[in-house]
Amino acid sequence: MISFVDKFFLRSNNLGKISQNIKSLTNNTPANKIFKAINSYSLDSEIRYVGGCIRKIMCEQKVDDIDLATNLKPQEVCDALKKNNLSYYETGLEHGTITTIVDNYKFEITSLREDVYTDGRHAKVKFSSDWKKDASRRDFTINSIYADKDGNLFDPYGGKKDLEKGLIKFIGNPDDRIKEDYLRILRYLRFFINYSKNPHSPEIIKTLKVNISGVSKISRDRLLDELKKIINLDSLEKLSKDQLSLSLIFAIFPELKNLSIFSNLKSENKEILKEKDFIFLLSLMLVDKNDNIDYFLYKYNISKKDQKRLKIINNFYKDKINKNSFLENNINKIFYYFGNQAVDDILVFGIIKYKRFSETLISLRNIFKYRTIPIMPISATELMNKYNISEGVQLGAKLKLIEEKWLENQFKISDQQINDIIKN
Repeated sequence: MISFVDKFFLRSNNLGKISQNIKSLTNNTPANKIFKAINSYSLDSEIRYVGGCIRKIMCEQKVDDIDLATNLKPQEVCDALKKNNLSYYETGLEHGTITTIVDNYKFEITSLREDVYTDGRHAKVKFSSDWKKDASRRDFTINSIYADKDGNLFDPYGGKKDLEKGLIKFIGNPDDRIKEDYLRILRYLRFFINYSKNPHSPEIIKTLKVNISGVSKISRDRLLDELKKIINLDSLEKLSKDQLSLSLIFAIFPELKNLSIFSNLKSENKEILKEKDFIFLLSLMLVDKNDNIDYFLYKYNISKKDQKRLKIINNFYKDKINKNSFLENNINKIFYYFGNQAVDDILVFGIIKYKRFSETLISLRNIFKYRTIPIMPISATELMNKYNISEGVQLGAKLKLIEEKWLENQFKISDQQINDIIKN
């Protein structure tokens, strides 16, 4: 049952656009199934939206993840989901988080918590039924706004007003909150870049700088996850023009040497970059003539696929770039060996970095956009049968020479040329 104080003093019945958009989120996603499962579990059980999805609705941004908080303990959440035939997995059971995927929507459900102990990296928690105490352990006022399925807000720290004013305020003493979890330095930067309408508070910046060494306690996976949330085109543009934020980012990620490239983008280049993802935007900041990218890949857990992608861009631009670098024949080889994405990455990288080649690269990008990777006109089996070559080193060498000739001639080779290669 909702307490008297909760109902009459800490809730705000928002009957306007925000309320309607929250109701739409409930009605137009499977969230309604989760609300039904939890709210019907017992007389006192309750679940609410919290954090990012509420902020984004208030700012009319796209909601791309949905976090929920409940006064049920984790095992009770599992029981409630199971009774309603909703599958789940225990992503962070120790910290009270259950993840459920319903109709391709992912929901994270976290039990209300109180901190028992924190060391700047890990927190030991106990589960609670007190919404105010759960809010009090959150980092920022704009991150401690809750809403029920009908859009009624529970906002004990005035996060809605702070969001409207563009104020990024810690809950409680900033130094204490940062020492609880040093990742909050990066989170402050993310929220400031996305939501602030005011200059940095000198006191906050001083507190962040005093505590910056504590970031070394944070796991590299957590740091990378937070960086992914910061790296999007709009955020990078704002970040590149904010010297105080930049100084903190460079203290944490010194490898992002070329971040200033986002400070003065042409409108047409912005449109191109809107199509590109985290890994490509990362390449623009990392790739240089030295081993910067190798150092970053050594430090952070990037997938093998994304490592390869970054290294292809890096290897191409390690050498001195001139107009011959972008001859169609050279790009053909990349296209054949590495595919469409590699070609597009290399060409867009060049468009952004080398203005003098931009027209050529835009033209090449249009050429390769709809190409399909060609197949070698002759196979190993055909060579063996037609020219009586045995399987082995000689066959491999001849096939390689034919492939190289075919690539040089823009995926064309005559029978005579093949004959000449076989005879020599």
